[in-house]
Amino acid sequence: MTYPPQFNVTIDDRKCERCRRCVVNCTFSALSYDEKEDKIVADDEKCVACLRCASTCPQKVLTIRKSETTLPPHATWTDKIRLHIMKQAETGSALISGCGTDLEYPSLFDRIVIDACQVTNPSIDPLREPIEVCAYLGKKPRQLKISDKVDLETEIAPNVRIETPITLGHISYGAVNLGVHKALAMAAEKAGTLMGSGEGGLHPDLYEYGDHIIVQVASGRFGVHSEYLKAGAAIEIKIGQGAKPGIGGHLPGEKVTEDIAKTRMIPVHTDALSPAPHHDIYSIEDLSQLIYALKEATDYTKPVFVKIAAVHNSAAISSGIARAGADGITIDGLRGGTGAAPITIRDNLGIPIEVAIASVDERLRKEGIRNEVSLIASGGIRQSSDVAKAIALGADAVAISTAALIAMGCTVCQQCYRGLCPWGITTTDPLLARRLDPAEASRRVYNLISAWTTELKEILGALGMNAIESLKYNRERLRGVEMEEKTLSILSIKAAGE
Repeated sequence: MTYPPQFNVTIDDRKCERCRRCVVNCTFSALSYDEKEDKIVADDEKCVACLRCASTCPQKVLTIRKSETTLPPHATWTDKIRLHIMKQAETGSALISGCGTDLEYPSLFDRIVIDACQVTNPSIDPLREPIEVCAYLGKKPRQLKISDKVDLETEIAPNVRIETPITLGHISYGAVNLGVHKALAMAAEKAGTLMGSGEGGLHPDLYEYGDHIIVQVASGRFGVHSEYLKAGAAIEIKIGQGAKPGIGGHLPGEKVTEDIAKTRMIPVHTDALSPAPHHDIYSIEDLSQLIYALKEATDYTKPVFVKIAAVHNSAAISSGIARAGADGITIDGLRGGTGAAPITIRDNLGIPIEVAIASVDERLRKEGIRNEVSLIASGGIRQSSDVAKAIALGADAVAISTAALIAMGCTVCQQCYRGLCPWGITTTDPLLARRLDPAEASRRVYNLISAWTTELKEILGALGMNAIESLKYNRERLRGVEMEEKTLSILSIKAAGE
């Protein structure tokens, strides 16, 4: 049994010049040239609506629409569920997809509004008055001890200063190609922020950007060695991620080129499988041992963060992580992206970042250890207002990944795991990778960070605040719209109108 295609491709033959540019650009073989008929032919079943063909057509004769052909309507057995069943009946395999969940979970960010100044607390004009948005990531002292000679006696733990509370999340070398990694590194350097290396190690060409890179240590330990650890500005231990809590990573062997294999320290064209757990971490004590081993390996000069997926007991887990000696915790929410994940895991495991970051911050404050760690929120940060709301809920900074790839040109067709990215982003094919200009991609990512930072200053000005620190955990400036009482309680915010 075959199922109807998701998309229909329409070609205006009257205007088409038969240049075949669309055929060359379609990496999914949805378009071909019929010499006998002298026309471009579309195979709708192979179309993923990446829009590469439509954007590169000089005559703009291609149109991609969602298919109007549909199965009989049914509230329980939706089209999507029936199509998934048909595919699994045909293949006998777990369904895989890239990017974040596409289920219609309500975004709590969209149901939170921010208070503003009026008369008694005047606003600030960010165009004419300075507004500080830099952040320091790392452990903070509970108090400062000053000697009689006015010398600082308190030992300050290593912190990383970023000029904006927006960082670039972890995307591994292998999930994307070297050009993408270079673009992210250049953008992070120009914006004065950080990018994550992901669990694929770090190509030697990126070591020069080390002051703006967080190097990651994941369960597979790919590419981890002393030079790698010392190259970054900070280290992150990846326990989990929002798109696939409780499972490991998988980079298909066909994406493992010679350079990627060398960087990851694995054979060429072999699957890079990360175990679900770290096989040396089965308790907070085990985690603490790794944290201090990494600190010792870098002479206690770099902060060590721990990344977890947002789950129901994130607050208790984070309390243990803070007490284990971590300098920061990254919490990745339900809507986080990925190169590949089982659809059933991606769509059904984890909780939204909004409630996770609020509950973690609240727990750490009640225990008196909030200053022990920095909190980074990720997974579904889509715009500058999300950044402001995440910080007001308790985050020190946020990390963006999918938004950065969209800035480069990604159309979120969810086919990352196939390595056929028509935009040259989530592919390691050298010919396809050439479609991305790292310099232009870097410029666009930097522009995105710069624009969001400007908008963040506008929000702070409207709140009468001249520093991002004044917004952190300032939940009094947030209000919930059409939220349940329990959700408002977890977020520790009031309903609109109160």
